[in-house]
Formats: sequence, structure tokens, C-alpha cells
Amino acid sequence: MSDSTSPTVLIEIEDSSGFCFGVTTAISKAESELAKTHSLFCLGDIVHNGMECERLRRLGLETIGHKDLATLPVGSKVLLRAHGEPPTTYQIAEERGISLIDATCPVVLQLQRRIKKVYDEVPRPQIVIYGKRGHAEVLGLVGQTDGEAIVIEGVEEAARLDFTRDTALFSQTTKSLQGFQRIVEHITTHIQPPARFRYFDTICRQVANRLPNIKEFASRHDAIIFVCGLKSSNGRVLFEACREVNPRSYLTDTPDAIQNEWLQNVRSIGICGATSTPKWLMEQCKEKIISLAR
Repeated sequence: MSDSTSPTVLIEIEDSSGFCFGVTTAISKAESELAKTHSLFCLGDIVHNGMECERLRRLGLETIGHKDLATLPVGSKVLLRAHGEPPTTYQIAEERGISLIDATCPVVLQLQRRIKKVYDEVPRPQIVIYGKRGHAEVLGLVGQTDGEAIVIEGVEEAARLDFTRDTALFSQTTKSLQGFQRIVEHITTHIQPPARFRYFDTICRQVANRLPNIKEFASRHDAIIFVCGLKSSNGRVLFEACREVNPRSYLTDTPDAIQNEWLQNVRSIGICGATSTPKWLMEQCKEKIISLAR
């Protein structure tokens, strides 16, 4: 527990907030390479947090898009972030003579391999992925199936599946267990024998377990300052979980955005964040709150 007190307010930073294992590993690999070369490309934002991306940019990390791979000089080094990539990215890199530093999260990598194994089965089943369309991890997962996997974002979209076909359900690692279980129940009750239904619980428990923990944390404080990048889908889910139990929950991506009125008439303030939120940023938010509370 990280505590700080003033005459009128207690400030606590939640222990479990901050980078997950996959993000921590990716950033460590980037820092290690930058310490040697002071120059490195990253395919997409290394983490959905603008301030952390800016810190690494100052060290020499340059974010690029997929279209840039075709124009990089031979011998360029490119970091693959924790979200993972489809096979085409590796193919392009090999053709272009690009050196890859693969920081794909082990949980995501295992999921990719499981999807590819099922996709290679004969006859091939209908592969369904519960996830956010367009999300970097989901693009990498769909890539294991040559683009054939069906992505659904909730149980209401399961109605468009073909229940007469053998079906295999997977999940993006950061989706909710409850949402996944609802989809499992729906397909189980609608599948038409002799079609067979299999599902693979591929949700990362480090992320899934954050929901009940963060709700308990939010309920213990008069106000919650939730710190995360505005592009973080994981952060949005966790923030809404805080707001569900504590209406005085506020979202910010920088210490400077914290408003004095958020702190009025409170005796305790909780600070927490997404799996993409660095601890140093939450500490800066704590210092900002202390300065405002004086």
C-alpha cells in the first residue's frame, strides 16, 4: 500500500494497479535495446498511455504503422509489442531484412498457437473470437486464421453464427469472464447436433481478477482518481467498474487534468489505473492531489 496524508485527506494508490506482466516485459525490452542503440522502431504504441509513450520517445523509440514496414531500411530493428502480430507481419519483416524484437505477451502467444492449431484441423471448424474489433491483439488472432475467424463483441452478436457447424470459441485475453460465459451459454443452448461446440477460456487472470479487486478498492474511498490513457479499452472497463460502486470516480490521463472540485469534501482518495498505466504516473497524480489539498 502506498499512503500519504495531509491534515484532511488520506491518499492511497492501489497495489495491483499498473503494468501487467506483458507490458512490463515489452517496455524492459525496449529500454534494453535503446540503452545500446538509442534508436528503435515500435509497431504501434507500445502501451496505450500517452505519457509513457512520450517518455520512451525521448529515449529514441519511434512508433510506426504497418504500412511503414515496407519502407524501412534493411537491417532496421522493430519491436513487436505485447498485443502480438499476425503471421503477415513476420513475413514482411523477413522479406525486407528487418530484425524483429518480439515482445508478444506469452499469454497472447499461447492463444495464437491454440487458434492456429484448431484452424489447421480437417474439417475446419467455425472459429469465433470474443473480442474488440480492430484491437491490435484481435487482429493478430484473426491473422492466425487467414482472416476467416468471426469476431463478436457480445452475446447479442452470437445470433449470426452458423449453429449447424462445429464451432470453437476463443477470447481476447483482456475480455471479461462474465461476457465470455454468457456467450458460452448461448452457443451451448443453440448448437445443433451433430455439430460440436468447444470453448477455450483464454482470458488472462491477471487482468480478469482486477475487476473485483478494483471494485472493492473503489468502495473504500470517498473519491477515486482513475489514471489511464484515453485509448485504453482495458482502462475504460476498469473505470466503469469503479464508477459503478463509487459515483465520485474521475478519469484522467495526466496529473494536470485533475480538478480541485473532485477533491472537495472527501477524507480519503483512492488512485488506481489500467494495466497500461505506469506506477510513476500514479505517483505524480498523488503529488498533484497533495498540492491541491494543501
